[in-house]
Amino acid sequence: MRIGLILGDQLTPSLASLRVLDPACDQLIMAEVVDEATYVGHHPQKIALLFSAMRHFADELRQMGWQVHYHKYDPQSEHRSLLDVVTERVRSDAPSELVLTQCGEYRLQHAMDMEWQDHLGIPVTIYGDDRFLCSTSQFAAWADGRKQLRMEYFYREMRRETGYLMKDGEPEGGQWNFDSDNRKRWDGKTPFPEAPVFSRDDIDRDVLALVREHFSHHTGNLTHFPWATRRHQAEQALSFFIENALPAFGDFQDAMVRNEKALFHSLLSPYINCGLLTPRQVCDAAEQAWREGLAPLNAVEGFIRQIIGWREYVRGIYWLHMPGYAKENTLKNSRSLPHYYWDGDTRMACMADCFRNTFDNAYAHHIQRLMVTGNFALLAGIHPEEICEWYLAVYADAYEWVELPNTLGMVMHADGGYLGSKPYAASGNYIHKMSDYCKHCDYQVKTRSDSDSCPFNSLYWHFIHRHEKEFSKNPRMAMIYRSFAKMQEDERQRTLDRAEHLLIHLEEL
Repeated sequence: MRIGLILGDQLTPSLASLRVLDPACDQLIMAEVVDEATYVGHHPQKIALLFSAMRHFADELRQMGWQVHYHKYDPQSEHRSLLDVVTERVRSDAPSELVLTQCGEYRLQHAMDMEWQDHLGIPVTIYGDDRFLCSTSQFAAWADGRKQLRMEYFYREMRRETGYLMKDGEPEGGQWNFDSDNRKRWDGKTPFPEAPVFSRDDIDRDVLALVREHFSHHTGNLTHFPWATRRHQAEQALSFFIENALPAFGDFQDAMVRNEKALFHSLLSPYINCGLLTPRQVCDAAEQAWREGLAPLNAVEGFIRQIIGWREYVRGIYWLHMPGYAKENTLKNSRSLPHYYWDGDTRMACMADCFRNTFDNAYAHHIQRLMVTGNFALLAGIHPEEICEWYLAVYADAYEWVELPNTLGMVMHADGGYLGSKPYAASGNYIHKMSDYCKHCDYQVKTRSDSDSCPFNSLYWHFIHRHEKEFSKNPRMAMIYRSFAKMQEDERQRTLDRAEHLLIHLEEL
């Protein structure tokens, strides 16, 4: 008899290890353990989503004929780690082998590779996670010899390999990328779809009660819980997005609107990342919508690019460069994360709205993360490890393999430009252009050196000034440095002085 361990982000019947094991003679373990639930302060909604989805998946597996040993969360249990739970089962049942699918975090995978077999005294066999469309070895081969890894070129390779939106070896519509069509401010007219509401069963209710009891001190609210926890519910969410939001997703995917949770975004990433949906399933549905004339090409291409392009790309970078990647800090940032990242109490309207959405929903869309909360951390010089931990903690779709490269590389430019050729730094003008936040703010977005000027404005020029050595030779930033040089000397100094004042009083903004 062999035994398989199924992790909380592996809730897929076609998982590699499940294809190897035999329900007629092998057994499975699933476990909610203290170490994994608390190593960062995960949002209560994320914990509830995973615990409930895991329990539902265990029932799904039992209906398929599997014997599943399920360890429910108990803070008093002597079994604090996954290895503790597996060790008990190995001692009681004496299996001949432990079978696993590669997990999504270096910390845990390294322990499985280096320690588990000796500790357990039985062979530990680990299969690659082929729910991803690009294996780690395939990505390493693509990256070999390249000084910089540009997602666009990787994405084109993935289009060719998967065949998505391709015809006779060429991209549909005559171009690979329609991103230039996908940068519109919301028009104020196109209605936002109302997300589906999912029914709750006894498993959901039990898990929600458990999370309220044990995790209410974690940052984030559990006053409502909007997430699908069963496979058929996640499939409902996919169908809802394709029919109701995808048609407008392309045009407005970068837009931000105050007090709106999702606009036209799919809210599918938590389900893809935990395994209730697969990348192919989601991309197939999106491509079919375009071929049937239900969604425009710019929307479908932009959506598919996020999955087969960006998602696969950041995973490849993660496994190529861990564990050293997590310690990168080429801009030598050292400031601590301000309190409002944890309590939302700030006068900056854009930041306050993104925090509200994050705490209420365990979600914020990619522009809120990149160009508001992330941009501010970059401009303010926050230490990468602190902002990376925050992103990992507060979002329902956050796993280290996807969160770390996005935050450390794309948001913080802490890898020296390996992931992105220029930092995603921007003044308040970008936020003003793409949202309605500024008209609700105490600060003035049109000025940079006054006492009530938007903090993003003066901090932006301070960032440009203090990192001139790193970026002045970057051809993509030459125009910015020319503009800085042309600024009147007294205005430039007042702007830098204003930024210095803000950095000293960062906790008071």
